[in-house]
Amino acid sequence: MQPSIIGYCNPLRGRPGERLGFHISSSGGKPFRARVVRIICADPNPQGPGLDIREVPSGIGGPYAGQEQVVPIGSCGMAPLPSLGDHSALSCTFNVRPTRLDRDFRAIWSLQDADAAKALIIGIDRGELVLILRSDGREDRAATGLRLDVGQWYALDVALTDASAAVAVKLKPIGSRATKEASVDVALGAAVGFRAWTRATIAALWSRRPLHCFNGQIEAPTIRAGKSGAGGQPIAAWDFSQAIDQQTFPDTGPHKCDGTFVNIPTRAVRGSNWDGSEMNWRHAPQHYGAVHFHDDDLSDCKWSESVSLDIPSEWESGIYGLEVSNDLGSDTIPFFVLPSLDAPRKAVALLVSTFTYLAYANHARGTFDAAFRERLRAWQAYPFSPDEVKQFAASTYNNHSDGSGVSLSSRLRPILTMRPKYLTFNDPVGSGLRHFPADTHLVCWLHRFGIDFDLVTDEDLDDHGVAAIEGYRVLITGSHPEYHTPRSLDALLDFQHAGGNFIYLGGNGFYWRIARRADLPHIIEIRRAEGGIRAWACRPGEYYQQLDGAYGGLWRRNDRPPQTVAGVGFVVQGPYEGSAYRRTPESYQPDVAWIFDGVKSELIGEHGLFGGGAAGFELDQVSDALGTPPGTIVLARSEGHNDTFKIVHEEMLTQVRPVIPDIKVEAHMVIGGGGDRGRFFSTGSITFIGSLSHNGYDNDVSRILENVVRRFSAAAARGRTETAHP
Repeated sequence: MQPSIIGYCNPLRGRPGERLGFHISSSGGKPFRARVVRIICADPNPQGPGLDIREVPSGIGGPYAGQEQVVPIGSCGMAPLPSLGDHSALSCTFNVRPTRLDRDFRAIWSLQDADAAKALIIGIDRGELVLILRSDGREDRAATGLRLDVGQWYALDVALTDASAAVAVKLKPIGSRATKEASVDVALGAAVGFRAWTRATIAALWSRRPLHCFNGQIEAPTIRAGKSGAGGQPIAAWDFSQAIDQQTFPDTGPHKCDGTFVNIPTRAVRGSNWDGSEMNWRHAPQHYGAVHFHDDDLSDCKWSESVSLDIPSEWESGIYGLEVSNDLGSDTIPFFVLPSLDAPRKAVALLVSTFTYLAYANHARGTFDAAFRERLRAWQAYPFSPDEVKQFAASTYNNHSDGSGVSLSSRLRPILTMRPKYLTFNDPVGSGLRHFPADTHLVCWLHRFGIDFDLVTDEDLDDHGVAAIEGYRVLITGSHPEYHTPRSLDALLDFQHAGGNFIYLGGNGFYWRIARRADLPHIIEIRRAEGGIRAWACRPGEYYQQLDGAYGGLWRRNDRPPQTVAGVGFVVQGPYEGSAYRRTPESYQPDVAWIFDGVKSELIGEHGLFGGGAAGFELDQVSDALGTPPGTIVLARSEGHNDTFKIVHEEMLTQVRPVIPDIKVEAHMVIGGGGDRGRFFSTGSITFIGSLSHNGYDNDVSRILENVVRRFSAAAARGRTETAHP
């Protein structure tokens, strides 16, 4: 099942007066209509608070001319060539390490004209090195009989003679005990002819997009005049060990034919000469002269813009969507409207976890079975899953087709997991929501209780620092603010130290460090280095991020544990199941008892639409050793978790000895701060906000949050309160 119409927007957020562009692909070029909606609640569960998506007057309608747009998936490198017509012989050399033996032909290196009508392609077909010559409407293929193994580095030399069909090929393993060089002469069906070639394409063939994309690593591609490799005069020599943080690569040869990467392949990876003597690519870039290309890399769909929107001045800050539909189906593309630049700050700001949404974008979980499909049908939920719709690239929780981990994620592509009515789990006792649709439960709660708020996104924190949130009295997170950059994390701490009050309503927050660049604002990078709950692990020596050169992995491994931000940090993981909290004796102290005004029971949150309870799935706790601020009070501890809940790896010194003595399987609800900083309130659970709507919002979880939000909102923040936005 494939979407008949789907799209993405750029940028993902904007203010009144700013312009958003929407890029739509409509199957068969069918015309489509569009309308703008406001998304209050995106949960399709009939037992929940109710799907709340409201049409908004916008002037957008249609019909619009439809266009079926191609996804240019797969990474490669491209560089112009100098004129080769003056040379009678050439030698192409490079080092190559296949990481997958595909069942079809893949291009490792191509010398070609603009549209690949004339090209020499050096590639691999089920492990065998193969040459293909395209010319005059024909294609000649020569098998070499030389085989390449997955994971082995090879030096390859291909010698060509102009106006001849003869090609000499040499293949030599690098760093292997089997160092014997293999050589073979092959004949193509026609003379090669150098004059038509104007471009070198690395790891693919280029014809308006990458084709026959190679899975593997390549380094030191070089073209020399003459028949043999090192003895010839260099014509072009591209050095991937330079400018590792860029999307360009220099030509150190005489013609300076610098190249450009397409779809951001993985850099800062070990080259053929890496020896373990240096783990940081910035200190020994010559050891990191390889680039890892994948056939499923995607940084930008580059679709034509189909609809544009100038955000009206009267629109309130909130979550909106462009709903597009043709006669086969529809799609709703969310976007976030920030407050006007000249608007005064409201008391409350809601932090939208766009970096986390992007890290999980198109997460294929392998759970899309018949029972799940029946749930989607019964609830009229979002019908598409990354398990089946794979053309828009995977999440950083998945692996590439060659088994390596996905470390880069882009928002310039359709994101199935960031859609209203998207279900993550087939939850037998609730809705099974995570991330974007889950966080709309908090949006719905704020609307229900008449609490005015502005939206701020992770991107705003990274772009503007604390200025993006300065002057708000309260900043509230959603259920899972897991991924942060140094600047976004600094902004959260600076906000609190300036007197702002912080409410963290999630679990496993502020956990992974990511990289982002101003010239690639749509991209985030994660290196899953040593430690932590990891969907995959980086190879040793590849822990430093390519976008900024910083050490990746857990913020804890960067000596910035989550406890320093919100008083609690991730300690326990279990299945998507929730339990309840029990109040502590400390919660009855006069200075914090107001949090429980109207709460009738010691047991809190035995209900909920996220796994059945307010405390579940991933749980956070206090830790003095990891930076929980002094004076933090544990108000409640969760209980009743079964033995499938386990203490996370980074908390264990051995299989039986934890870092923190007497650590228990429980979440901590806490309050802290005050004095020289704002106050913070943290629930330490991903499933907490799924309990807000129970019994028509008349429940203890909702009551506690209302007490905290209203008290924190009434407390004046130091700094600007009537201020322009950055």
